[in-house]
Amino acid sequence: MPHTKALGFTAAVAALALGLTACGAGGNDDNGGSGGDGDGLQFGYIFPESGDLAFLGPPQISAAEYAIQEINDAGGVLGTELPKLIGGDEAGDAAQANETANRLLDQGVDAILGAAASGMTKAVIDSITGAEVVQCSGSNTAPDLTDYPDGGYYFRTAPSDLMQGPVLAETILADGHQSVAIIYRADDYGEGLANSVSEALEASGAEVTAKESYDPNATNFDAAVNAVVNSKPEAVFLASFEEGVQAISGLLEAGLKADQMYSADGMNSSDLSSRVNADDPSVLAGFTGTAPGVNAPEFEQALAEFNPDLQDYQFAAQVYDCAITIALAAEAAGSTDPKDFVSEMVNVTRDGEKCTSFVECRDLLAEGADIDYDGISGPLDFDDNGNVTAASFMIYGFNDKGEYEILDYVESGGN
Repeated sequence: MPHTKALGFTAAVAALALGLTACGAGGNDDNGGSGGDGDGLQFGYIFPESGDLAFLGPPQISAAEYAIQEINDAGGVLGTELPKLIGGDEAGDAAQANETANRLLDQGVDAILGAAASGMTKAVIDSITGAEVVQCSGSNTAPDLTDYPDGGYYFRTAPSDLMQGPVLAETILADGHQSVAIIYRADDYGEGLANSVSEALEASGAEVTAKESYDPNATNFDAAVNAVVNSKPEAVFLASFEEGVQAISGLLEAGLKADQMYSADGMNSSDLSSRVNADDPSVLAGFTGTAPGVNAPEFEQALAEFNPDLQDYQFAAQVYDCAITIALAAEAAGSTDPKDFVSEMVNVTRDGEKCTSFVECRDLLAEGADIDYDGISGPLDFDDNGNVTAASFMIYGFNDKGEYEILDYVESGGN
């Protein structure tokens, strides 16, 4: 979110495309798009440039562009520089996201980064993976994407909410709360995260006093807020995006304090307190949340130098890792055709010689070595479903003045 210092482990993204009547990559167009041996690996993206998640657009786009620059500075993929990144807006709207995906496929992309929102990925994944194009998201967290029938073409460097839920539950319980109410937006993100947190809380012996969904397009959330307040919880968890500001305001008006409230990556924004109360940001003192994120100051500094206007780094590391992984998979396969390199996506992230940059990993591949790319966002180690098996999360909060702070980083998963 604006000015958010990306919490937690992160990462992101890639996909390939073809024309509407084609069954595989390989078209050429005026934008340099291609697909197949001898052509520059063409990346596309579907990121939010407008809508509730527009704050996620700049860091993800910049991370993708930065990765491409680094790859080209190293000589490109298979000795050919990558064409300019092409993409479009997911806009928080399924029709818009679909239009963007179809345009990218028509332009002959070899890999697509995004979408950012799990719901928007649901809107485009059939078109992208059905065209046998690799899709990699750095910010999708919905649990049900794990087993989605994608033909093996979908990957994500962000951890599933099945991993974030227990981290959130532990954070709430560590503050001494034993009864928790949950408010969540009625979509894939909200429902998946609400269920994960609820299950983790109950498994630890805590009581979930209420679990209320709301239409994110509604003008007020009074019904959900009142139901939660009437359940008399010690704490409230909100699985929300920007619209959750209204729910926070309602809870505060009902007498709950900010230090009884928790959220996740959807509300991870350094200006959240001023959006709740511009005249008195301190009303959000004690509000706490978690988000996928990594403690990667050198990467953030490099990205800031690449784009001096960038103020938010959320999910940038994950998107960067998506792009690098795709490039390495193409190197390993000896082909920029996604039908060829998709089988190397898992292989280059596990069970080989560890390496931490495109150049290092590329050179090892040239020597005939098996590689294990450990990215900025973590060890990756894709499983057979294209999910990361370990991740880092940040815990963020707001101090007595309502100022945003990163409180800690915790790891989840792995051996």
